[in-house]
Amino acid sequence: MRDDDAAMDEVDSWIQENNAFAAHGAGESKQQLNTRIRARLDVVRQSYQDYFKQYPTNAAAYLAYGSFLNDIGDEDGASVQYEKSRQLDPKDPAVWNDLANYYGENGPITNAFAYYSKAAELNPSEPVYYENWATTVYLFRKDAREFYGINEGQVFDKALGLYQKAIQLDPQNFVLMTDYAESYYGIKPLRINDALVAWTNALNIATNDLEREGVYVHLARVKMLAGRFAEAQDQLDIVTNSAYGDLKKHLQRSLLQREQEAQTNNVLGSPAPSE
Repeated sequence: MRDDDAAMDEVDSWIQENNAFAAHGAGESKQQLNTRIRARLDVVRQSYQDYFKQYPTNAAAYLAYGSFLNDIGDEDGASVQYEKSRQLDPKDPAVWNDLANYYGENGPITNAFAYYSKAAELNPSEPVYYENWATTVYLFRKDAREFYGINEGQVFDKALGLYQKAIQLDPQNFVLMTDYAESYYGIKPLRINDALVAWTNALNIATNDLEREGVYVHLARVKMLAGRFAEAQDQLDIVTNSAYGDLKKHLQRSLLQREQEAQTNNVLGSPAPSE
């Protein structure tokens, strides 16, 4: 496992160095670099296989080997090792989570639902399991409706509840909080107040100006959708970072268009003046 970590670090450094050289017209060809990488990773692969000849019942080792294979892009090979680990130690929540990740990418999705549930059951204090489960329920709503026997509104509620459980366990995780807040965009009609609370909570745990301005963009979008145009403009005015330049311009155009449409509708809907 130490060699596994060292090899991955070494490969990452090779890629970064070669990219730097390539920017100046030097460096290895892609084929040469890939050959060197494969040779280095094959050493690790053989080390695991040699280990299993001596210790064929080490569940943690199969789990580690599966993670290695997943890191190098062999997802199917990884799932085989995860399954071996699960059979040897079915009480390890990590292997249920890793298998759920595999099924979430490759199907059947119903296995992902069941396996995330099992991981959370075995370790209810790990937020990642709830977050992964929530994301999968949210993305595969049709499958979730059929699997859980619930309607679409209840599917959203289930996904949101799982996100909330993860947030309770990891309340300072900004990425988690923003993933949760963004999930409200998929709900029709938009739950304005809940979305604003979620984005405000994200703002409260943002750690730098880039994160804060990203939240202001979302607050502007939600307030625009709610018809609170002046407040939306106030939020957009705070955003100055060039990283959000294109998004800000897009929202600004949408905001002006919606304001104009609202004004037109108000005029058309106004009662005729009395004579």
